[in-house]
Amino acid sequence: MKKYFFTLLIATALFSCKKQAPETVETPVNDLISVTKEQFQSGGMQISQPVEQDFDVTVKASGKIDVPPQNRAKVTTFLGGYIKSTTLLVGDKVTKGQALVTLENTDFIDIQKDYLEVAEQIDYLKSEYERQKTLYNEKIASQKNYLKAESDFRRAKAMYNSLREKLLLLNINPKNVENGKLTSTITIYAPISGNIVVMNVNTGMFIAPSDVILEIVQTDHLHLEMAVFEKDILKIKENQPIKFTVPEASKDVFDASVHLVGKSIEGNDRTINVHGHLSDAIKQKLLTGMFVEASIVVDRKKGLAIPTEALITENNKNFVLLLQSDTNNNYSFKKVGVTIGEKSEQFVEIIPNTQVNTNSKLLTKGVFDVAN
Repeated sequence: MKKYFFTLLIATALFSCKKQAPETVETPVNDLISVTKEQFQSGGMQISQPVEQDFDVTVKASGKIDVPPQNRAKVTTFLGGYIKSTTLLVGDKVTKGQALVTLENTDFIDIQKDYLEVAEQIDYLKSEYERQKTLYNEKIASQKNYLKAESDFRRAKAMYNSLREKLLLLNINPKNVENGKLTSTITIYAPISGNIVVMNVNTGMFIAPSDVILEIVQTDHLHLEMAVFEKDILKIKENQPIKFTVPEASKDVFDASVHLVGKSIEGNDRTINVHGHLSDAIKQKLLTGMFVEASIVVDRKKGLAIPTEALITENNKNFVLLLQSDTNNNYSFKKVGVTIGEKSEQFVEIIPNTQVNTNSKLLTKGVFDVAN
């Protein structure tokens, strides 16, 4: 009896709790967007149908603005030294052969001294070698003396030529050294004409042979250096148009053309290098090292198009506002998903579906105000 009463009590309590729980009411979701005709007119909105447009079929690529290796020079020194003077800054334009920096080091004097000593000996050793050769040919001197004189002369000549080349590398005139004019300073000259893009030194700083003093870039030869994925490379041909942007610096779209296509797949990302040429007018607006996003035009096709501003993008999905009704006071639109294809500067291609086709009426102007 007690067990039955306990069970009845629990059942009553559960029934009571269930009875007191609040009821859930489902509110119908209205997926239409209404706009009064007054709002439509004041907002400058517009309704139109998709139209057929010509679209460029493109291959996406990324890369940078660069110059050929022969138009970029990293200036170093053959022997280390202290920077004695320089007047250049990043951005300065220099011409080939122009003095860049002056270095100072007593090691320069040691090389000149060694060269001078050998230069003074070589005439004597040459004369002795020729004398011993003559005596040997006349059977007067021994072969041993002749060979020793020849060896001494050849060794001195090799040392002379070696030290002379070092002086030339240091931009020191060997004739001045032979005339007794020794110097502890050397001047480094520009190997190419161009603009200084890197400057790593200041007065009094020690520069080792492995250090880059400065870098010169000849900006007259700027070009596009791009990477194209393996799956697209057979579509790329020379002289194809290129449209590219520099996202970090400008919204402008620049023109270029394919000049060279690489012949081998590089790296783990399986890409190939594509070299693009720029016009002289565009080169003036760009700098080496700029990152670019490019579209290489490989073909043309016709497609159903809407203005770019008519497209709504949310969470990587694309929508348009399709007109559902037009009454005396209101327009009603439905947000409909679409698949997009190629893009141009003003239009975007949409792939027709069961809801959107050539006869569809879409909100094409003022979409942002309505969708938000």
